[in-house]
Amino acid sequence: MTSSGVALALLVLLGLVVLVGPWVLGAANRLDRLHVRTDAAWAALDAALARRAVVTRAVAAVCGQPPLHAAADRAERAPRAEREAAENVLSALLEDLDRSVLAPALAAELSDAEQRVVLARRVHNDAVRDTLSLRRRRLVRWLRLAGTAPTPSYFEIAEPPADVPTQRVSARVVLVDADDRVLLFEGFDPARPEELFWFTVGGGVEPAEDLRAAAVREAHEETGLRLPPEDLVGPVWKRRAVFSFDGLSYAAEEWFFVCRATDAEVDTSRFNEQEQRTICRHRWWSVDELRATDDTVYPVQLAEVLPAALTGWDGETRLIR
Repeated sequence: MTSSGVALALLVLLGLVVLVGPWVLGAANRLDRLHVRTDAAWAALDAALARRAVVTRAVAAVCGQPPLHAAADRAERAPRAEREAAENVLSALLEDLDRSVLAPALAAELSDAEQRVVLARRVHNDAVRDTLSLRRRRLVRWLRLAGTAPTPSYFEIAEPPADVPTQRVSARVVLVDADDRVLLFEGFDPARPEELFWFTVGGGVEPAEDLRAAAVREAHEETGLRLPPEDLVGPVWKRRAVFSFDGLSYAAEEWFFVCRATDAEVDTSRFNEQEQRTICRHRWWSVDELRATDDTVYPVQLAEVLPAALTGWDGETRLIR
């Protein structure tokens, strides 16, 4: 090769370095940042999975489920290569768990832990996707810009159902008149307007609100009656139920007080917009009428447990359906 040919080759090589060099440096820097991002995302996912395991063990202790406790232990201690399989076993057990038996606070903590795993996994997999996309470029592979950094991998585990029930604590009033008749409202779920059912006075407890105060407030809003808090007996019953209303799922914990109404005149003018739409009527029911009706009544054991509640309360809150 002549000196002019060598000079031309050097010139071309220099031009390539000038043109490609900045891209190579930029790609190397970006790849380094992506590896750091992936490592941080895995650390966050690992922490979210560990928290889910901790909460699951608490749930297993409450429910008396050793297999659930053992699955949480295995998932938390599994090496990275076996982690997906172990976490998926745990996810399957949690999906089959009857959450209606859990206290609302614990059920909410479990749902929160599960949703944090979902978010952390998505952030991690997004970081892995971006890192792999850059590592697969030809120049990056030819020039070995990834160095000795290990190839990141996706973390695939089953996500909990999207319709995880919302935890809802309610204070309800079994309002009875001088003839031992109980006041019930008839209403329907907007998603199934053809299915009517009867239910007691009461509603959701607001944040930091006392159960008795919530019962008094709800009774006034729904009936217009101002019940003295000291007249409320109980809570005599507690009911847990999972149900859907207007397309949303709820895990309810309901506390029932008994109160005698000195005034049987009910004023529903304070109903909120939803109550106005979904409550058809109200009436006073005797125990005999409750026993004889084919209508749907909640709680379903009302006719069975009401007579004992009317004769006096022994101080024990009983679980009912």
